[in-house]
Amino acid sequence: MNYRLLARYLGLVSLLIAGAMCFSLPWAFPQWGYRSHLAEELEPVFETRAFIALLISIVVCLVLGSAMIWWGRQEQGRLYRKEAMAVVGLSWVLATVLGALPFHLSGVQREAGVRMHLVDCLFESQSGFSTTGATVISDLEAPRQVPHAILFWRSMTQFLGGLGILVLFVMLLGQGSAGKALMRAEMPGPSKEGSTPRMQDTAIRFAAMYCGLNLILALILGFLGLSPFDALCHAFTTMATGGFSTYNASIAHFDNAVLDYVIVLFMVLAGTNFILLYHLFFRQPGRLWADVEWRTYIAILAVASGVVVVAGLLKGDFGNLPAAVRYGTFQVVSIMTTTGFGTADFDVWSHFSRGLLVLLMFVGGCAGSTGGGLKVIRNLLFVKILYLEVQRAYRPTIVRPLRLAGRAVEEGQLRKNILVYFSLILAISIAAWVLIIAFEPDATWDERSQDKKLDSAAAVAATLNNIGPGLGTVGVTRNYGHFSWWTKLLFVFLMMVGRLEIFPILVLLAPGFWRNY
Repeated sequence: MNYRLLARYLGLVSLLIAGAMCFSLPWAFPQWGYRSHLAEELEPVFETRAFIALLISIVVCLVLGSAMIWWGRQEQGRLYRKEAMAVVGLSWVLATVLGALPFHLSGVQREAGVRMHLVDCLFESQSGFSTTGATVISDLEAPRQVPHAILFWRSMTQFLGGLGILVLFVMLLGQGSAGKALMRAEMPGPSKEGSTPRMQDTAIRFAAMYCGLNLILALILGFLGLSPFDALCHAFTTMATGGFSTYNASIAHFDNAVLDYVIVLFMVLAGTNFILLYHLFFRQPGRLWADVEWRTYIAILAVASGVVVVAGLLKGDFGNLPAAVRYGTFQVVSIMTTTGFGTADFDVWSHFSRGLLVLLMFVGGCAGSTGGGLKVIRNLLFVKILYLEVQRAYRPTIVRPLRLAGRAVEEGQLRKNILVYFSLILAISIAAWVLIIAFEPDATWDERSQDKKLDSAAAVAATLNNIGPGLGTVGVTRNYGHFSWWTKLLFVFLMMVGRLEIFPILVLLAPGFWRNY
């Protein structure tokens, strides 16, 4: 392992985080009136503390980044696959720690009168960078509990996490073959096709589309009546499929059907492969519908929405058809794209609808999107592999290639990768579920908890798949603040594993990974 080269790259990431924090500084001045949901008079001392906390955090990031760059300044070695994976994994660890500084130093309160301790801050930071959207904060609208500028930084972490810190890194700095290694290690999901020969060009195009869609959505939200602060925060967290809101009731706070459908449209776009979006906007829009993964993605969203609407009307979850279409469709899209916004408390829906939403947590968005989950393409290939195995069980001599969109694909390595990935997800989910059931104190499961085993399973699924809200005690109207500190650390690990799709994090735990051969 080339540690000096690794330090140089991590130093650059630290500087990028410092730069991102600067955008939160102006929002510490409440007299600008950009926050429209103040419940009471803001305390200048509290906002000033947030401003100072951000300044200190920026200085820490700058000093740490500069020190690491200085230490690795003379290293000119190549960034091989092992170093690229280390940069990716350690960058998210570093971002989690640095991103937690503003929460910790500003004195954000988890509950009224109860400051967030260090683990809470790490949880909130990782939830942002991993675009999970889970939170430990009980009241986002209390100005004496969460400072104005910290709320903006909270949304900014999801903006950065959605695009990927390292995609920004490649875009801004350009690293040749190193950029290609970083890009391949960072982009989520199995790649079905290449993008462009120059990875820096690819990163620039992805970033331009991502920032452009954020800007368009923010302008639309502003036109619909949101303040600039709320419009920017919700645009950031929609396109990142993160789900952080500035309100306790999430999107339901606005109670605007037009806004709900606008958010649905942009969540669908955020869950689409950005390579396809590039072709849609600039080259060949027909390639969008020609893509089998996107067709499957849209079909699952449409069918699941229809099923939830019909089941909700039959079970009495909705009062009428317009409400069923509005709330049912929103929650299906929000859960499957792993955004996690809420317009209704789906935890009180029928068991059938709730169970379907839990299943959608494991589907996720398309490969190459900002969405989490297992990805549609993996689920599609997994079903095809199982179907071939069933055929070979009664016709062992059959020679039939695995086909995707009518074309034969290399089966051996693909089969191994898909089955190993699903096996690891299953193993990690079961291990985390058993640990929480066995060791989480009984006091955690309050009157809202319907079943300790079900709630813990939903919490594992919601964090591992980067969704945020689960069922019962971690439902859409609740938070994760009541869990013990060690369970929150477990959730931090699950969120990181889910965002980076297992391997860039697990390899960091292997002693042989750090040896020089």
